Amino acid sequence: MSDYLFENPEIKSIRVAAADLNGQPRGKRIARRYAQKAIEDGTRFPYSVLNLDIWGEDIDDSPLVFEAGDPDGILRPTERGFVPMPWIDAPTALLPIWMFHDDGRPFAGDPRHALARVVERYKARGLTPVVATEMEFYLIDDRGRELRVPPSPRSGKRRQQAEILALRQLDAWDAFFTALYDACEEMDIPADTTISEAGPGQFEINLMHAPDALKAADDAWFFKLLVNGLARRHGFAASFMAKPYPEYSGSGLHMHFSILDETGRNIFDDGTAKGSAMLRHAVAGCLQAMPGSMLILAPHATSYDRFVPGAHAPTGIAWAYENRTTALRIPSGNPAARRIEHRVAGGDINPYLLIAAILGAALNGIEDGVEPPPAITGNAYDKDLEQLPRTWDAAIDAFANSPEIARIFPADLIANFLATKRQELHYMAELGPEERQELYLDTI
Repeated sequence: MSDYLFENPEIKSIRVAAADLNGQPRGKRIARRYAQKAIEDGTRFPYSVLNLDIWGEDIDDSPLVFEAGDPDGILRPTERGFVPMPWIDAPTALLPIWMFHDDGRPFAGDPRHALARVVERYKARGLTPVVATEMEFYLIDDRGRELRVPPSPRSGKRRQQAEILALRQLDAWDAFFTALYDACEEMDIPADTTISEAGPGQFEINLMHAPDALKAADDAWFFKLLVNGLARRHGFAASFMAKPYPEYSGSGLHMHFSILDETGRNIFDDGTAKGSAMLRHAVAGCLQAMPGSMLILAPHATSYDRFVPGAHAPTGIAWAYENRTTALRIPSGNPAARRIEHRVAGGDINPYLLIAAILGAALNGIEDGVEPPPAITGNAYDKDLEQLPRTWDAAIDAFANSPEIARIFPADLIANFLATKRQELHYMAELGPEERQELYLDTI
């Protein structure tokens, strides 16, 4: 890691940061001359910092705060090492960190450790998950009281309309996307295809699959920080809110995954379009865990605005082949690339918790050898299906009582996340729609 600073003498300052349970970066600015100390000795801040609410406030009656004396944990660099921050004016590098106890044990309330715990379960079975994400977001002019699409840098006009796969939209924002792709190269984020989506100023960028779930989560987290920061440099906002405009489509974060065995073979592939028994077991595990996972897939007050029948956000618990109306889709194509697409999550999620929840649920199903119900055909919105929790408080209750979630996450993280969401639910009732929108626009 020291080599990075030697090879990049232009770096003036360092940020050290970890993701809290809401996916917010929490950390410090460090002068370059003291970076070596952070690398070798780590940095310290309270355990409670990874368990703040969306406003950045302590959780009322948290055992991590006054009851324990608000003690420090030690945060050490992750294996990712330094990452440039191209949206900052002065040359700056981010050192991602995660939290440990002084005796070296991982802090159970750290979401990155929660994902590492799931990955270890896979390794114990000789398996490696391969993960890719589809990142949807809006570019927004938030200078007025109402959110609007920014004026085109090319024409100066606002096109407040859907532009599905419109090249003119990509061309209009070419300067921003060129800068974004250059930044992704610098940060080693595998950004692939960009398309314009169904909302005004809405886009999707695919991040390529990686046989390293922790890197895939890092990439998604860094990407959200990058898009938000770079948009501000270009004079507008970017938002991963689940549904910033009531009349237009929401932004999802679809996750694709397959699983390799020790020989590198995809265990979902049986040479046919149907896929293997392992694929069905993984599907069954994901379906069983879906109600309990909803608080992770839709973690905020406005997340539930997205789940509208007929709007490409699933509302029922079902799976199908090559069908975008269902919660789980099995894409067609080369059997060697057989995979599951999980389509429930919004763009407002914490990537570490999301990937841990989905991979953990799939492994539950594989370990139990359970079979899913038959794959459906046709429009899932017209079927009589078990429904996903449709409100924030219902999702909180489902998460609290889910045996599947208890298998995936440590008890301390479950308790901390529940306390966070219950506090947010309580105080969010005091805010009007515009205040919620302003809060979430700048945080998620």
